[in-house]
Amino acid sequence: MTTRLAILGATGSIGRQALEIVRAHPDRLRVTALSADTNAASLAALGLEHGVPPGRLATRDDGPGALEALATAADVDLVLVATPGGAGLRPTLAALEAGRSVALANKEVLVVAGHLVRALTGGAGERLRPVDSEHAALWQCLSATEPPGVGRVILTASGGPFRDLAPEELDRVTAAQALRHPTWRMGPKVTVDSATLVNKAYEVIEAHWLFDLPYERIDVVLHRESVVHALVELADGSVMAQLAQPDMLLPIQYALLLDRVPGPAPRLDWTAERALHFGPIDARRYPCLELVLETARSGDLGAMAGLSAADEIAVELFLAGEVGFGEIPRLLRRGAQIGAGGPGRVTTLEDIIAIDAAVRRALAPAAVS
Repeated sequence: MTTRLAILGATGSIGRQALEIVRAHPDRLRVTALSADTNAASLAALGLEHGVPPGRLATRDDGPGALEALATAADVDLVLVATPGGAGLRPTLAALEAGRSVALANKEVLVVAGHLVRALTGGAGERLRPVDSEHAALWQCLSATEPPGVGRVILTASGGPFRDLAPEELDRVTAAQALRHPTWRMGPKVTVDSATLVNKAYEVIEAHWLFDLPYERIDVVLHRESVVHALVELADGSVMAQLAQPDMLLPIQYALLLDRVPGPAPRLDWTAERALHFGPIDARRYPCLELVLETARSGDLGAMAGLSAADEIAVELFLAGEVGFGEIPRLLRRGAQIGAGGPGRVTTLEDIIAIDAAVRRALAPAAVS
């Protein structure tokens, strides 16, 4: 049976690798819709390669409803949401409401709307397939045991490019340095979030919504090699782990196909000598990690939506040289404060979008300069 696939964010890192999986499994996957942010020329070339007609291609210029139209089309079974930031919210929820399955590679969707997504799906499964390597790893490990047997889960963090810098040096780092991740090749937003460990805090929140785990049973450890993607500690003290090369092809393929078949992902060489290191996270070097987790544990969904919007703005300003790396935590805190002053209960997508807009107005470049 062939799965008809829509890829939102086809020209980004995840989208390009997903198309590599499609090329490796033409009997299993057929692309029927593609989107990109602004790269219309590359999108048109991909459409031509995969037989997607122009009417099933969309960019930002096609308007806010274009992605929802692609995600809910009759000739789509599975939607890969690989657009960064808040752009993934509407198409994800629209696809799920229309009965489509979603392979989710967008952290912010669950960070700000996990309660809405969970109400539609019940968490990770056939209809909601996590693409992040850490959550794909947890999904695979947790499928091998019953919930009462799980003591806690552990997400691993590489520590990003500044893991060996003294905390007092962080104010002087540049955007170019932040984009040189030691083990992963990702888009600029998630790469900067990896340097601040905002991404790892987001992954804790995602695990909470995907697997119905309380925050006190989700831990984070430093693991420089990025070979162990997640661990599950069972009630009796034994531990299951998923290991693979630090490469996204494997989790993308698992999310798209839901079974074990050969593919283009690189294999671990077990004849090579290697060491795997684990350790605690230095809170002084990563103040954003605890800031995000404090907000999540508070249960204030408005504050979480505000913080997520502020993070998008903070990363854009940092990459543009408008603010220093050390200013990012202050902006996140301000976003959370604005969101907390919004609707008392964040019950709809429109509530989230209103908070997002309020934060963007308050933290526009002129407002923070």
